[in-house]
Amino acid sequence: MCRLSFEIRRQIGVLIDRRGRTAYVVVGDHQQIVIPNLEKYRSGEGRLKGLRCVHTHLQHEPLTRDDLMDLALLNLDLMAAITMDRDGKADRIHAAHLLPEGIGGENWEILSPLDIGKLDIDCQGLIRSLESELASKAGAQKVKRKWELAVLISVTTAAKHLAEDSMAELAELAESCRIAIAGSVIQHRRRVDPRFLIGEGKLSELVILALQRGADLLIFDQELNPSQVRTITDLTELRVIDRTQLILDIFAQRARSREGKIQVELAQLKYLLPRLMGKGTAMSRLTGGIGGRGPGETKLEIDRRRVRDRIAHLEKLLVPIQKQRMQRRAKRNKKGLPIISIIGYTNAGKSTLINTLTRSSVVAERRLFATLDPTSRRKRLPRDAEVIITDTVGFIRELPRELITAFRATLEELADADMLLHVIDISNPRFPDQIQSVERILENLHLDHIPTLRVLNKQDLVNPMTVRKLARKWGGIPVSAGDEQTLDTLLDKMEIHIRRAKRCSSGADPAKTFAALA
Repeated sequence: MCRLSFEIRRQIGVLIDRRGRTAYVVVGDHQQIVIPNLEKYRSGEGRLKGLRCVHTHLQHEPLTRDDLMDLALLNLDLMAAITMDRDGKADRIHAAHLLPEGIGGENWEILSPLDIGKLDIDCQGLIRSLESELASKAGAQKVKRKWELAVLISVTTAAKHLAEDSMAELAELAESCRIAIAGSVIQHRRRVDPRFLIGEGKLSELVILALQRGADLLIFDQELNPSQVRTITDLTELRVIDRTQLILDIFAQRARSREGKIQVELAQLKYLLPRLMGKGTAMSRLTGGIGGRGPGETKLEIDRRRVRDRIAHLEKLLVPIQKQRMQRRAKRNKKGLPIISIIGYTNAGKSTLINTLTRSSVVAERRLFATLDPTSRRKRLPRDAEVIITDTVGFIRELPRELITAFRATLEELADADMLLHVIDISNPRFPDQIQSVERILENLHLDHIPTLRVLNKQDLVNPMTVRKLARKWGGIPVSAGDEQTLDTLLDKMEIHIRRAKRCSSGADPAKTFAALA
């Protein structure tokens, strides 16, 4: 290898499997080699790639930063560089391997330079020992009920406390999706890299952290554009998703009604379409068989066409469902019963409130997005005024546009409400930001003209003096949604507002409501 490399003035590398067979021979330029796609050599939980890379260096330098990045990002068994003397003969071998646990901020160990005649380092034994330690650490991270393990990442220019609050919410979303957190990383940057989002060095640290913790999933708090997804997945074999995909997955798990399932699938496909991409040989794979030979369609084009066809089909299925919903709304309007819609941040206690108010049994759980399908119940207020109370899907910071579009028919019902009950979880330290998020969404939906009562929920979890201060500051009514005895003041206020409120269903144009979100 050294003689050939010296003659052609290019680096030469080999990738060797654990049976000692040469899997790949790579010829680079005078500075580096480019390791090919190693997808068929999958890394399992607590396992390395099963390949070690040995390559030449022309400048008599030890392992470079790029060598160590490849070692980390590809989970190689070993990375070795052979240096040469002036005559092109092999001189020393510089080698490094990953560590089961970081030491002094480094996640790899660089071995002392090895003489060509003293290479009996029991490489196989070293690799087995490393994998044994990695597997034991990954096993210690095992979570009950076979939850997935993920590393959370935030790349932000925002203030530290804002980034930490957002990451805490991302952790709650992950838990709602039955994902356990193996670790989290916040990277503050003056300017987010539009291409990579995160630095390659930081990404290698994340990959090693995931390997050491037994995680196989990276979840980004920021929405990744298609090019960023491709760049990151090209550098690592870990699965990569973002906040929007996580929310869509939660919705997919929670959807129960036919309409809800169609809406969620539609949102997922619209999010997926621009992110469909080929990788490696998939880009050039052509359909075969009679009628499929010749240029034909690439697999990527077929996938995109199928997704577009499915989107069109789902949109057609929603048309009659939306008509039925409009008919039900028209019947309610004819009866002249006032409509009160319960809104609020996800997991604020909306479903618990409607259950207590109407003595119904809407699913109410202490997790995000427990309710997707809207529910309507009749309620007779203390002074014999009869109203319809509607529970709605919870809002969240930066609610994905695809979800707003897909749940258009559901959200349009809010335009018919005579009053909104904004349920706020005052036991959550982030509730002021949650109030702003909900009110911002109402403003975007052109629903901020509807009279709104703030309901300060979960007062039983907060100091009474603090509750009184919050009630004065936010102009809200403190309650415990599950305790009927705490709702008397709320019911009186609801009745007063209903008597004063005018029918405003004609004041909100559904087309205008969603024009800004198209």
